[in-house]
Amino acid sequence: MLYTGVTSDLVRRVWEHKEGLCPGFTKKYRATRLVYYEVFTDIRDAITREKQIKKGPRRRKIDLVNSMNPEWRDLYDDIV
Repeated sequence: MLYTGVTSDLVRRVWEHKEGLCPGFTKKYRATRLVYYEVFTDIRDAITREKQIKKGPRRRKIDLVNSMNPEWRDLYDDIV
């Protein structure tokens, strides 16, 4: 399972997911590892990109992760 979202504070948001503080999809499926992210200066660009990723096929999402993080390790410690 892969989750795609937008936030203005990635460290806080990943921490919330890890602590189970976000109801819904991420809590239900225990989506707690950050394996890919992109940084934007404009929230509108980030939202556009999120929608693009969400509507794409699962294979494209897997390819994105593999391009940045082929080991699929949790990148949370890298960003704190």
